[in-house]
Amino acid sequence: MAPTIPTSLPDLESVPGRTPMLRLDTTADAASWAAEHRDAVRAAVLEHGAVLVRGLELRHAAEVGAVVQRLGLAPVTEKESFAPRKTYSEGVYSSSKWPPNQPMCMHHELSYRLEFPGLMLFACLGAPTEGGATGVADSTAVLDALPPELTERFEREGWLLTRSYHDEIGASLPEAFGTDDRSVIESYCRAHAIEYAWQPDGGLRTRQRRSAVVRHPVSGKRCWFNQIAFLNEWTMAPEVREYLLDEYGTDGLPFNTRYGNGDPLTEDTVQLLNKVYEAHTVRRPWQAGDLLLVDNVRTAHSREPFEGPREVVVAMADPLRLADCSPTVEVTTS
Repeated sequence: MAPTIPTSLPDLESVPGRTPMLRLDTTADAASWAAEHRDAVRAAVLEHGAVLVRGLELRHAAEVGAVVQRLGLAPVTEKESFAPRKTYSEGVYSSSKWPPNQPMCMHHELSYRLEFPGLMLFACLGAPTEGGATGVADSTAVLDALPPELTERFEREGWLLTRSYHDEIGASLPEAFGTDDRSVIESYCRAHAIEYAWQPDGGLRTRQRRSAVVRHPVSGKRCWFNQIAFLNEWTMAPEVREYLLDEYGTDGLPFNTRYGNGDPLTEDTVQLLNKVYEAHTVRRPWQAGDLLLVDNVRTAHSREPFEGPREVVVAMADPLRLADCSPTVEVTTS
């Protein structure tokens, strides 16, 4: 049973198709407000999956780090990133570098890792002129809406992420692993159930199998928790996919996803996943100073294409282990 929200916290504005929102009228700085309402805020996120807080007037990345600290959250250091980020402080980063005209479809942050953030915080320091909203979708509702034969297969087999690290595109080895030392990278891969193979040109290819369905560690609800659609070749814009296939070949794509037994996903299946996500997506346009808190297991998130400058700082916190979320697929580390 979720904790009750103290009456000192304003009622959430709940509108169909919109992210639940707290509208504040406060003169307190963001960190002080977070400290005073820490338990209430975390209870609201647990109950609703995602909460947008408007009125904190966040302006700097340092303020975001202070909010994380005053909420009593342990920061998560990103590893195995798929795109470069700027690091502001421990657990606080810029948004992933991703073309503004391309969407980032629904996903759960770092769901291919054995340890991942339980809570994501997104702070808008500068809103775009058009688009760029961070959408959210309830992963339990998404799971229930998908065809049972599809989800049952993923529960049995899990999902497979394949990656090829290139200097030209995506995160480099130092950006993903924090080093380019082969022995250190190999040790990391063995400890995190990642198969690896060095290529003649010095590049690295990896494979890792993970559970596609987990249980929320607090509520126990079954959640569709993965990045199957987001990191699949069929989600890419057609011209981008064709370029990457011509440049690197099928086995050399920067990232791709498959069924857990290695079978490829069809374009129709990936489109189905994205359509179900969209049917369950809620969003609000960003305003400068907004803070969005997202339960990373209960709720997937996305990013719309945008125009104009957009500055959103991302904080990863509240580390969780996959093993604590009742995974359906066992992994072996060494």
